Amino acid sequence: MATLDTDIADWRAAVSRGRAVAPADADELEHHLRDQIAELVDAGLTEDEAFLVAVKRLGKVDVLTAEFAREHSERLWKQLVLDHAEETGGWRRSPLLAAGFAAVAAVLIQVARVAAGVPETDAPWFLRDVSLFVLPVLAAYFVASRGIRARWAVGLGVVIALLAVAVGVFPFPDGSATGVLVAVHLPVVLWFVAGAAYVAGDWRSSARRMDFIRFTGEWAIYYVLIALGGGVLVGLTGLVLAPIAPASVEDVALWVVPSGAAGAVLVAAWLVEAKKSVIENIAPVLTAIFTPLFAVMLLVAVGVYAAGGIGRDFDRDLLTVFDALLLVVLGLVLYGLSAREPAQRAGVLDGVRFAAIAAALVLDVLVLGSMLSRIGEFGFTANRMAALGLNLLLVANLGVTAWRSVRMLFGSETADRLERWQTGYLPVFGVWAAIVVLVLPPVFLFA
Repeated sequence: MATLDTDIADWRAAVSRGRAVAPADADELEHHLRDQIAELVDAGLTEDEAFLVAVKRLGKVDVLTAEFAREHSERLWKQLVLDHAEETGGWRRSPLLAAGFAAVAAVLIQVARVAAGVPETDAPWFLRDVSLFVLPVLAAYFVASRGIRARWAVGLGVVIALLAVAVGVFPFPDGSATGVLVAVHLPVVLWFVAGAAYVAGDWRSSARRMDFIRFTGEWAIYYVLIALGGGVLVGLTGLVLAPIAPASVEDVALWVVPSGAAGAVLVAAWLVEAKKSVIENIAPVLTAIFTPLFAVMLLVAVGVYAAGGIGRDFDRDLLTVFDALLLVVLGLVLYGLSAREPAQRAGVLDGVRFAAIAAALVLDVLVLGSMLSRIGEFGFTANRMAALGLNLLLVANLGVTAWRSVRMLFGSETADRLERWQTGYLPVFGVWAAIVVLVLPPVFLFA
C-alpha cells in the first residue's frame, strides 16, 4: 500500500506541475484514479498493474495537463511572480529571501563603487573585481535556499575568500593585460562556485550538473529580459527628470544601474526556480530555432575560410569572435540535449546539430593552426596562452562530441552518453578559468 501511495503521489505531482491543474482538480482526479484502482484490484489485478491501467485510462499526464490548460488558460496567466511561500517550497523559496539577498548585492556594489570613486576617478580594480561583490551573494543564496551541508558551505566560502585575497593582492599595473584576463575569467570561476552551491555539492551526478546547465540558460534569458525592462525604466526616468532636474539624471543612473544590475542577478535566479513549472525550457526552444541557422552560417564560414585561409589575417579580435562562436555552438549542443529524451531515436535536429558541431570543429582547427603559427613567430603572451588553452579545450570537446554524435545518429549510442560526456567535461572549463585567474598573472609577471 505504501508503494501505491508513493506512485499516486508522484503521479499527482506530475499532473500538478503544469499549474493549470488546481489543487481541487488534482483532488478530483486522484479520487477517480483511486476508484479505478480499487475496481481493478477487485477484478484480480495487483496494485502495480491496477495503477498502470488506471493511469492509462485517465490519460497521459502531459495530455491531461494540456487539456486542463486549454480549459483553464486564465490560470496560467494568473501565476504571477508573487506566489505564496507555501506553494513554492516554504521560506526557502520565498521571494522575501531572494529580495533580501538582492538587496545585499545592490548595497555591496554601491559600497565598492563609492570606495573606488567611480566615475570621478579611474579605478581598474573595481571593474576587475566587480563579480566578487555579486556572485558570492548568489552562492550564499543557493546555500540558504537549498539547505546544503554546513561543511560544504564553509568550503565554498574558503574558495571565494582565496580568490578575493589573490586577486586583491596581485600587483596589476595600469593597463595590465593579465588584469583584463582576470576581469573576464573571474566571473566564470565564481559562476562555477555558485553552481557547486546550486547542486548542493553533488557534482558527481550528471543529472544535477545538467540541472545547473538548464538553470544557467534560463537565468540568462530572465536576466536579459529584466535588463531590457530596467533599461526602459532608467531611460524614461531620465526623460522625465531632464526638463526639471537635468543635473540629477547622471546621479540617478549611477545609483540605480549598478544596484539594479547586481540585484537582478538574484531576482532572475529566484524567477527560474519559482516559475519553471509555468514557463520552462525556454532555452531549449530557442536552441531548436537557432541551431539550423547557426549550422548554415558555420558551413558557409568553413567553405570561405577553407578556400581563402586565415593566414596572416588572424588577430586577437578574430580570435575573440571565433571563441564566442564556438562557445555558442557548445551551448546549442548542451541545451539541445537538455530537452531531449535519452532513449529517443536520432532525428533531423540531431543531424543538423552534428553539422554545426563538425563545421565548428573545422573552424577551430583552422584558428588553432594559425594561432600556433603566430605563437611560434612572436612567442607566448598571457592573452595567447589563455586563448590557446581555451581553444585546445574546445577542440577536445567538439571532437569527442562529433564522434559521439555520429554514433548516436547511427543508433550505436544513446543521447544520455553524450549528455554525461558534456556535463562531465564542463568542470574542465572552470578549472582552466581558475588557472587563468590565479596562475597566468604571476607567471607573466602581471604584464
